[in-house]
Amino acid sequence: MHAFLNRRQALALVGAGAGAATLPVRAGTPELRIGYQKSSVNLMVARERRLLEARLPGTPLKWVEFPAGPQILEALAVDSLDFGFTGDTPPVFAQAAGKDIWYAGLEPPKPASSAILVPVDSPVRTLADLKGRRIGFQKGSSAHFLVVRGVEKGGLQWSDITPVYLTPSDGRAAFERGALDAWGIWDPYYAAAEIDGRARVLSTGVGLTSNNSYYLASRALTRDARTLKALFDSLSEADAWVKGNRTETAHFLSVASGLPLSTTIRFIERRTSGPVTRLKDSDIADQQRVADAFSKLGLIPKPIRVADAVLKA
Repeated sequence: MHAFLNRRQALALVGAGAGAATLPVRAGTPELRIGYQKSSVNLMVARERRLLEARLPGTPLKWVEFPAGPQILEALAVDSLDFGFTGDTPPVFAQAAGKDIWYAGLEPPKPASSAILVPVDSPVRTLADLKGRRIGFQKGSSAHFLVVRGVEKGGLQWSDITPVYLTPSDGRAAFERGALDAWGIWDPYYAAAEIDGRARVLSTGVGLTSNNSYYLASRALTRDARTLKALFDSLSEADAWVKGNRTETAHFLSVASGLPLSTTIRFIERRTSGPVTRLKDSDIADQQRVADAFSKLGLIPKPIRVADAVLKA
């Protein structure tokens, strides 16, 4: 396999907005639109190493970056995307809102890759100490469920805290200026805040949530077995490459995301690896527990059956 591109080439690839494949386009071949975020390591590596081009020659590719999963699924639901990567909670909110989205595959759990952070000098020492506190997180994101579980494990009611809905970048800004008592967040934003020295880990996701990562597809894409296989084979190849080339991956992600190298190194160091797979019954049951938790709290408009939105193998 070829080496990573140099810095100038990588920056050109990940500049603002979407990029497209440069291979000749076969007449009538539909564009494949893929949504990713800074935590989408496999997608970013597959893009940079042109793994999809090798399996889908002539298919035009459009890559679009989003700040978090909820925005990806909104784009998927309005037919602006065909495929996207997200954590466990965004699909629950999307399905409960009647969005036409489909679970197509998932990565291994990453419970250590998310955390509830507090300021380094905060008097908050336990999850129970979150009572009466302002906690920031992206609404409908995996961090939302992390906070739900943290509140529950702390013996509190949801009404005992004040949720503050913020995107990751806005959340960090609010956290650093003292407008939040705690912040629920995932890597690489978690790693960046941790390394900065102004944050202390109150709890990681270990013991709270599996922090599963899913690949969601549009209804049209679920009917295209060839493209889905190419996507999952490419993503699994990317994951195996990352596992064997962690340092080089961290350097690439630093250039691609604009994050400090120390941040991407820590992000990659604690990231679990494994091939992308279809959802098994146990995976569906795990995700159903996420949905049921939000339904019980009245945070989604109606109960849902996750299995109804899972692409069958």
